[in-house]
Parts: sequence; structure tokens; C-alpha cells
Amino acid sequence: MTAVLPLARTLKPYVALTGARFRVLLQYRAAALAGFGTQLFWGLIRVMIFEAFYRSTTVPQPMSYPQTVTYLWLIQAMLLLIPWSIDGELRAMIRSGGVAYELLRPADLYWFWYSRALAGRIAPVMLRCIPLFVIAGLFLGLQPPASVAAAAAWLLATGGAVLLSCAITNLLAISLMWTVAGDGAMRLLALMASLLSGSIVPLPFFPEWSQPILAFLPFRGLMDTPFRLYTGHLPPEQVFGVVGHQLAWTAALVLLGRWLLNRGTRRMVIQGG
Repeated sequence: MTAVLPLARTLKPYVALTGARFRVLLQYRAAALAGFGTQLFWGLIRVMIFEAFYRSTTVPQPMSYPQTVTYLWLIQAMLLLIPWSIDGELRAMIRSGGVAYELLRPADLYWFWYSRALAGRIAPVMLRCIPLFVIAGLFLGLQPPASVAAAAAWLLATGGAVLLSCAITNLLAISLMWTVAGDGAMRLLALMASLLSGSIVPLPFFPEWSQPILAFLPFRGLMDTPFRLYTGHLPPEQVFGVVGHQLAWTAALVLLGRWLLNRGTRRMVIQGG
């Protein structure tokens, strides 16, 4: 108990920030509704493309058609887990020099930003994924998890995907200390994350020679492996390897991010000061 209390006091400001930011982001219901409509539309287009592909080939495919359709709808439901962009307020603070006030907070700056990223990933995903699961599950071919064990494995791997996505997002935010706008880095990383996470084409459909590379890179932990656990394409017993891969990359990116942040804050020059 004596060890738990100091830890709880240490985590309290970060938990409070995550909760406050989460409640703020839940208010953007109109944007979530528009995003839901967009993702539903593109989900239908992608399902039709793969349906045409399966109808036109007799070659055995790495995933069954129902698994592929479920994978595609999971992509649409969880699309905002991909680190597309940086928190707009944080981006404005770094550009304007208002980040100097962040340095005065009695909290670790990296984890303060990481807490914002957590809320920024979870809240928008929740607002869009719940109606998508309902509509796609009832009418559009989204299958339930392959088993109870598969559902538990998917939930655990989704938690790992959130942590990994926030570590990448924080790294992007920190990179703004060395760039004028950061748009180039964001667009490049968004493209890489989309392609290599399986959100454009499911990773099992990639060429055989590329599979070891895809298995090593962190991006598969954002989408591909959690979804394959859901569909039963990966057995639930592999969840520990999946989560271990996610956490290893998360730890590496957190260490890199903290090192870059320390360098950036030591060399920071505020415009006008």
C-alpha cells in the first residue's frame, strides 16, 4: 500500500488530463457523424472491390472472404487509431511559442503530451466505431469475433495499438521543434502507417518476400494483428506475441521521444524572446 499511494499521486495529473481532454473531444458529435458517414461509404466501396476480386479468381487466398470483409469493416471502425495528425492545440503552441508555458507545469512534459494523445485517439474512435459496428454487424457482413478468446485477444491487442499509436503521435509532435510546419513528416508517416498497417490492403495479401519486413515494423500492431485475432486468422494464443511486439515498439518510441524532447527543450528558442 505504501508503494501504491506515491504512484497514484504521480499518475493523478495525467489521468485527470486524459479524462478532461476525453470529455472535451466527446462533444464533437457532428464531426463524428460526418466521419461515420464517410467511413461507411468508403467501407462499402472497399467491400465491393474485394468482392469483385474474390469472384474473379479461383486461386486460394490468404484469408477467406468473410474474414476479409470483417477485416475491412474493422479498418473503417478503428481508422482513427492510425496516427494521421497531431493535436491541433499542441501544434499551435509549438508554432507560437506558447509551449514555454507547458515547460512550467509541475509535470513531466512527455507524459503530459502522451495523456493528451491518449484522449485524442480513444474519444474519436469510440464516437465512430460504435455506430459502425452496429450497422456493419447487422447489415453489411461484419462478423462477430471468432470466439470469446478471440474477442478477449482483440481487446487486449487493441489496447496495445492505442499505446503504440500515441507513442508515434508524440514523436510527430516533438518533431515540430525542428521543422517549420511539420506537414511533410505528418504526411509521410500517415502514408507509411496506412500502407504498412494493413488499412489500405490487408497485410496477408502482400507478397511473401515482404512478410518478414512487415512483421518486424511497428505498424502492423496498429491494425493488422488485432484484426486478425478478431477474425480468427491468428489463433488467440498468439496474443502474447502480438502485445509483446506492440509494447516493445512502444517502449522504443517512448525512449526515442523522450530523448528528442530533452534535446529540443534544451535548444529551444522562443520567437521574440
